[in-house]
Amino acid sequence: MLFAPCCHQCGEFIIGRVIKAMNNSWHPECFRCDLCQEVLADIGFVKNAGRHLCRPCHNREKARGLGKYICQKCHAIIDEQPLIFKNDPYHPDHFNCANCGKELTADARELKGELYCLPCHDKMGVPICGACRRPIEGRVVNAMGKQWHVEHFVCAKCEKPFLGHRHYERKGLAYCETHYNQLFGDVCFHCNRVIEGDVVSALNKAWCVNCFACSTCNTKLTLKDKFVEIDLKPVCKHCYEKMPEEFKRRLAKREREAKDKDKQKKKKPE
Repeated sequence: MLFAPCCHQCGEFIIGRVIKAMNNSWHPECFRCDLCQEVLADIGFVKNAGRHLCRPCHNREKARGLGKYICQKCHAIIDEQPLIFKNDPYHPDHFNCANCGKELTADARELKGELYCLPCHDKMGVPICGACRRPIEGRVVNAMGKQWHVEHFVCAKCEKPFLGHRHYERKGLAYCETHYNQLFGDVCFHCNRVIEGDVVSALNKAWCVNCFACSTCNTKLTLKDKFVEIDLKPVCKHCYEKMPEEFKRRLAKREREAKDKDKQKKKKPE
């Protein structure tokens, strides 16, 4: 043997078939995809950023750069909306409806391991999740005029599932109690909970009907009852009259001073 090329991969002499690629010589079994290590000798390759890749890996790299999906059947880039089947993306036209046989589009639906066109699927009466738009085969949550997977009916703010707990609706969105309070709710000054039903507005605060009571004797109050504000809380007339005269004088003086300040603020030009 006067001359034998050396393999670019293993450095050994090549006896027999030589693969010429990427300006080098290779044993057939040494010329592999730089990403998946698939032997390229008989399937061809694509140059990609100085690498030799099999076509599926090249397509995946290209799709990643374009922000697109790769079809898991033909391994080509999916330019349009993909069909997601068993959590993998495909070209929709690789499949046919299991009922009518029509070629599928991206709005096909999966049910019990089979794919159906949208008209056939709708005829089966299977509920569709209001969040993911996929069929619901197990437990269904009925809320806000829609049906949901249990794990997909979540608070619009914290995205935690309600899991049977009460939700609060606002402009077509559902919120847990905590975030409804923070964003929109009338929160009772006494119990710090969302006020359900009638709201008592007094002392520049909101109260549950059952929570609006004398802070001294706990007698329930209404806006028709006479009460005074002491330390930001209501005190009924009966308890107020039992308080020391000196305390009541100081309280009255403080109220007059507060009213005078309010009047002065209103008189100031803007």
